Amino acid sequence: MITTVTANPSLDRTLRLPRFVAGEVNRATSTLVEPSGKGVNVALALHGVGVPVRAVLPVGGGTGDEIVTLLDDFGLEHVGVPIGGALRSNVTLVEADGRTSKINEPGPRLSDSEVEALCAAALSAGEAGDWVVWSGSLPDGFRPHRLAAAVTEAREAGRRVAVDCSGAPLAAVLEAATVPDLVKPNADELAEVTNRSLRTLGDVIEAAGLLRARGVHTVLVSLGADGALLHGPDLPEPVHGSAPARRVVNTAGAGDAFLAGWLAAAHAGASSVEAFAGALRFGAAAVEHGGTLLGVPDPRRRVSIAPARPETPLS
Repeated sequence: MITTVTANPSLDRTLRLPRFVAGEVNRATSTLVEPSGKGVNVALALHGVGVPVRAVLPVGGGTGDEIVTLLDDFGLEHVGVPIGGALRSNVTLVEADGRTSKINEPGPRLSDSEVEALCAAALSAGEAGDWVVWSGSLPDGFRPHRLAAAVTEAREAGRRVAVDCSGAPLAAVLEAATVPDLVKPNADELAEVTNRSLRTLGDVIEAAGLLRARGVHTVLVSLGADGALLHGPDLPEPVHGSAPARRVVNTAGAGDAFLAGWLAAAHAGASSVEAFAGALRFGAAAVEHGGTLLGVPDPRRRVSIAPARPETPLS
C-alpha cells in the first residue's frame, strides 16, 4: 500500500479558453472540477492503474466536503483529518496552445493539534516497507521542521519516503539528520534548494549530486520540455530521459503524474530505469489530458533513456 499525504489539498477548477488576456473579460469554453493537491493527484493516478493507495488529507468547510464526495465518486481510499478551517479552491487557465496559468489560494491555517493529527494519520496508514509520499505545499501552521520530523518518524518506522515540495519545506527536509529515500524537484526547485544556476544537464547532475551527498537515495528531476534526469545509487552514471507528448493540452499535474509513474513501477518491483520509463510515460500522458487526472498511460509509448550528456543545454 502506498500512502500519499497532502497537507494543503484543494478543489481544482480547470477553465479552458482560446487565449487568456490579462485585464480583459475572458470567456471559458469548458470547466472541469476535480479533487486536487499534489498528493491527491499522485494518489488518483496510482488508483487509476490499480495500485493500492490511500490518500491522507485534512478536511474542513464546504470545499472539504466537496473534495471528499469527489474522492468517494472515484473510489479512492482516503483518510480525512478534521480541521476547523476550510480547504482552498484553485483555478487553472488552459489556453488553446497548451499554455497553463494557475491561481492558487493559500489554504487554511492548521492548529498544532491538527498538524499532529495529520502526521499521526500519515504514520499509521501503512506498514514497514510501504511508501509514504509527502507532496505539495504546507498550509499556515504547518512548519517546515515538522515535515522534516515526519519524514524521520516514517523512516524510523520502516517506511520508504518520497518528498515532492519546494522552498523552506524542502530545505528543512534535506537539512535533517534523516532524509527521504526519494526527492522529486523540478529544475527551479532544484536550483533554489542548491543555490545553483542550471543551464546544462551537467549543472543538473551536479545539483542532484549535492542532494545525493546529503543521503537521498534517488533524485528524480523533472525538466519540463527537456525531459527528466534520474540520479541514483544503482546506476553507473545519471541518465536522461524523455517521452515526447503527441500534443500539449495542460501541463498542470504533470509532475505529480511523473512521480506516480515512478511509484507504480517501483511498487511492482521494477528496476530504477524501468521505473524511470514508467514515470516518463505517465508525465507525457498527463500533458495530453485536459485536467489533472489521467487514464492508463500507454505502455507502448516510445521512451528515450540514455546516459546524461553534461554539455546538453537546457531550453
